[in-house]
Amino acid sequence: MSLTGRTLLMSGGSRGIGLAVAAAAARRGANIVLLAKTDQAHPRLPGTVHTAAAEIEEAGGQAVAVVGDVRDEDSVSNAVAQAAARFGGIDIVVNNASALAVDGTDHLSMKQFDLMTQIQLRGTYLLTSSAMPYLRAGTNPHVLSLSPPLNLSPRWLGAHPAYTTAKYGMTMLTLGWAEEYAERGIAANCLWPQTYIATAAVKNVLGGDAALERARTPAIVADAAVTVLERSAATCTGNTFLDVDVLHEAGITDLTPYGGTRELEHDIFVDRPHDPPAREDMR
Repeated sequence: MSLTGRTLLMSGGSRGIGLAVAAAAARRGANIVLLAKTDQAHPRLPGTVHTAAAEIEEAGGQAVAVVGDVRDEDSVSNAVAQAAARFGGIDIVVNNASALAVDGTDHLSMKQFDLMTQIQLRGTYLLTSSAMPYLRAGTNPHVLSLSPPLNLSPRWLGAHPAYTTAKYGMTMLTLGWAEEYAERGIAANCLWPQTYIATAAVKNVLGGDAALERARTPAIVADAAVTVLERSAATCTGNTFLDVDVLHEAGITDLTPYGGTRELEHDIFVDRPHDPPAREDMR
């Protein structure tokens, strides 16, 4: 199911995984609409929604940059309207925007808690629900959320409960939409990296340059994402994919082009092979 001529609306996407996914979709012929707050570059977060749109067009696609906040109804309505006016509709929604704070409960502020829950939950719900009238009329319509499998291991539940709740909420919404819209032929899936990905968030929050050395490039998530988005919406829905599993299913087993110069670090919510299983009483 080609991406040529299909329109993808994404939250965030100024940099990192979101930009990589948008550029990969553009190289396969998709039109891209980015809704992001980054009108001006940040010293620790290079790139803006405008530079991202320029990079997407350099990759061969058409892009519209919309400055706005995914938590704000007017911003989301504007992005949806611009997608419809420029490209005639919306075929794909990618819920990419997310806030990351892995502090424990004693140290996490309510401001940080509210930011994560509002972006991950409110933003994901608002963007998807606002685009739904167009998705219902779309070509092979997909919702793809960059959120993890629901791993109920006490290790992850107790590590950073606020962040875990926000990210799992994205997953639960997406799995709910998979069932709610199954008869309408709208797919809803989640995608998560098996390992750290070399992004500014990983560097700034999860371990600096040393973490980047144990990370793969955003291209691995991007290649997995476009693979999912090219599958039939009628049959590929309700999944929580890891990037490596998607690529393996597509016949891609050599992952060395995606980098990592040292032993790779598994991402948050992904158990390593030697990790103990979840306790049976965690139901």
